[in-house]
Amino acid sequence: VQLQASGGGLVQPGGSLRLSCAGSGDNFSIKPVSWYRRTPGKQRELVAAITRGGSADYADSVKGRFTISGDNAKNTVYLQMNSLKPEDTAIYYCNYYIWWGQGTLVTVSS
Repeated sequence: VQLQASGGGLVQPGGSLRLSCAGSGDNFSIKPVSWYRRTPGKQRELVAAITRGGSADYADSVKGRFTISGDNAKNTVYLQMNSLKPEDTAIYYCNYYIWWGQGTLVTVSS
């Protein structure tokens, strides 16, 4: 399995970004796929996940602002991030069981 994360960038507070995690390999499925983030000096944080049952879970810090979704046909999971805050600045990683994407940097700054 390989995961390719993309979509990060620089955005102003209040702005939006959509991250993508494209999976490949015979054993890949969009369920369960999770998004994590890491900020220097802090532990890795689970941001959002599509569970094996297909439901979506979110960290309290992003509820109501972030939406995780998946496209089976494209083997891709998305993380729509709205109302971004400076504290959302981090490297975002997608995860599928033991496999990790390479990370995409999100910077929220004016």
